[in-house]
Amino acid sequence: MSGTRVRDVLLVGAGGMGRAWLDAVDRRADLRIAAVVDVADGAARTAVDERSWDAPTFTSVDDALNAASADMLLNVTIPEAHFAVSAAAVRAGVPVLSEKPITPTVSEAIRLAALSRAAGVLVATSQSRRHSRGIRAFRRALADAGGAEQLGTVFFQNPRFGGFRDRMPHPLLVDMAIHSFDQARFLLDREPVSVYCEEFHPSWSWYDGGAAAEAVFQFEGGARFSYSGSWCADGLTTSWNGSWRGSAAHGSADWDGEAGVRTQDREGEPVALALDAGLEGLDAALDEFVVALEGGQRPSGEIDSNIRSLAMVEAAVASAESGRRVLLDDVFAAALAAALSAAEGDEERRTIADWTPTVNRTASDPRSLTEEQA
Repeated sequence: MSGTRVRDVLLVGAGGMGRAWLDAVDRRADLRIAAVVDVADGAARTAVDERSWDAPTFTSVDDALNAASADMLLNVTIPEAHFAVSAAAVRAGVPVLSEKPITPTVSEAIRLAALSRAAGVLVATSQSRRHSRGIRAFRRALADAGGAEQLGTVFFQNPRFGGFRDRMPHPLLVDMAIHSFDQARFLLDREPVSVYCEEFHPSWSWYDGGAAAEAVFQFEGGARFSYSGSWCADGLTTSWNGSWRGSAAHGSADWDGEAGVRTQDREGEPVALALDAGLEGLDAALDEFVVALEGGQRPSGEIDSNIRSLAMVEAAVASAESGRRVLLDDVFAAALAAALSAAEGDEERRTIADWTPTVNRTASDPRSLTEEQA
């Protein structure tokens, strides 16, 4: 790769997920770790020493941004720190690729999106579950059948995390469902309009909060997406991507969440689809971001688009708590008011007031996607 620009990467958050990102960076010849940050004393140094790298470490992101060269920042901190870390990078002119959620709340995401737009600095979320060979084949199958108007997933898993998740009031919806919700946006290539959601607590659940939920979203054009999920389902668990089915004008398709994708039209027999050989997971999300930095297509997780997936979570929680259907427009209106209230100074307030969410679809027609674009 002679002549290829090598970009310096600042990684913030050296826990288990941070180490996975370090390995993803290490797999690329066009990226190198410039510094690692973690607030826990010694954590960043341990992660660097494990790989025998000669990279400085810090306990403060501000110190790292001041001292180290950085062409991009990977934000792998806890969700509560996402806004502060990403905002510091944007103000320093450093593009950000963040773990999900982009921020814990839509109001904070609006503030960050407005800051990103005003500064002209790219901010995106790694929604890595968009990036699998199975979901790409499933998306193409739905497009070839005319575009799904009824889409559904069931997600049944049983993780014993311990710690903060066990105490969360909405563990499934807030910590996990965003993956399925974001995948639905990717598969339908449309934006959500409303949701009705019921959340509940199975008698055997080991979580304090509601670890099971049923939700129905309406999307633009009248399409429906149904979500049936549980984080306390022992036995017959699904893939971590769930199990999916979509129906369209010319047939149906299903996906087992892994490598199994089938399609069937009105007259034919079920056909198993071959998968492409493209990148998956963190590698694909990282590649998409680097392509954008090089002047290519903006990443699918760009904040102005990804904020809608986060809004789906807030809307589902609001519906579960109120027992009524919730409009996404109402979620954005409340979040915008909260963002304006939290703004620091007139300049930020003006920037937020001018912000509106944009539609950032991968392509106008999913059937036109090449393997590289998908």
